[in-house]
Amino acid sequence: MSRPLVSLLVPIYNVERYLRECLDSACSQTLRDIEIICINDGSTDSSPDIIREYMQRDERVRMIDKANSGYGASMNKGLAAAQGRYIGILESDDFFEEDALEVLVAAAEKHDAQVVKANFWLYWSVPEEKNELFEIVDEDMADRPVNPTEEPGIFYAKPSIWSALYRRDFLEEHGIRFLETPGASFQDSAFNFKVWASAERVAFVRDAVLHYRQDNESSSVNSPSKVYCICDEHAEMDRFLDEHPEKQVLRGVKEKVKLDNYLWNYERLASPLDDEFLQRMHEEFKADLEAGHVDFEVFEPWKKEDFLVICESPELFKAGRASSNAKGAISKARCYVQEGGISLLVKGLARKTKSR
Repeated sequence: MSRPLVSLLVPIYNVERYLRECLDSACSQTLRDIEIICINDGSTDSSPDIIREYMQRDERVRMIDKANSGYGASMNKGLAAAQGRYIGILESDDFFEEDALEVLVAAAEKHDAQVVKANFWLYWSVPEEKNELFEIVDEDMADRPVNPTEEPGIFYAKPSIWSALYRRDFLEEHGIRFLETPGASFQDSAFNFKVWASAERVAFVRDAVLHYRQDNESSSVNSPSKVYCICDEHAEMDRFLDEHPEKQVLRGVKEKVKLDNYLWNYERLASPLDDEFLQRMHEEFKADLEAGHVDFEVFEPWKKEDFLVICESPELFKAGRASSNAKGAISKARCYVQEGGISLLVKGLARKTKSR
């Protein structure tokens, strides 16, 4: 058999409720020259039976059946098995627009791109069906090749590895794989960072090509048990940068990404987990600042303020955050000033200057 143009990876774990809609959207793509690799991560529901049903129906569908070892291990097995020129990823509770792969391949070929990234829809099926456009691609990024190191805006966008295509030889050349931490989540974060850090030609597409489900109650983003998984992902980003000294210019970019990721994680946690994670933020940010890994020129002023307050006084940050959530950003600023925040900011900046 000749190699397919696209290898579509579908990681699957106990998703029988949504799997048929997902696989229907894969099999009905207007681009026919694809293989659909379903990686079953030890599902205990009817997901394996549904995959076999589609295998009988469409010879392009095949299954990797493995014991449960987590998302990262599943994705790496899929990458190792893929034969296509391009790699696509479709989460098993999401579904494609009918021409998604055709649109992405056309952009990749037009710009000789290592990566293509498109917009997507936020999708709810209950209480009634709803799609909301999520524009990860700005108009000025579209229809031209972009080097993310020179134009780093995409680093700060929502991590989303699925409304995209990746040249398989590009991933292999740069050793880009997923972190295989058993039971972990958010393993798209480090993969996403390594892709943007390594790519020199990215094509961005304004079309929305995928429906990203928001109402899957079993999604890892809803799990408080995954408190420190995002820390593992950032440790992997640090390892990657340590191994590539030519990419040290991205240290400051990575630190801003870290602040955004950690604040998102902090906001989703309930007490006492939020306090525990805030202390972890304090320790890591303080160490990063002292190591000279922070570039405040890429920070918005309010993010710079939050970063420094976390470094100097987690308690003050928590009070300011609570005040902001209740009364707005002005109230947070007033809280910082009243509780001695100005002196803390000056102290933090002095440490930053001294560390350099």
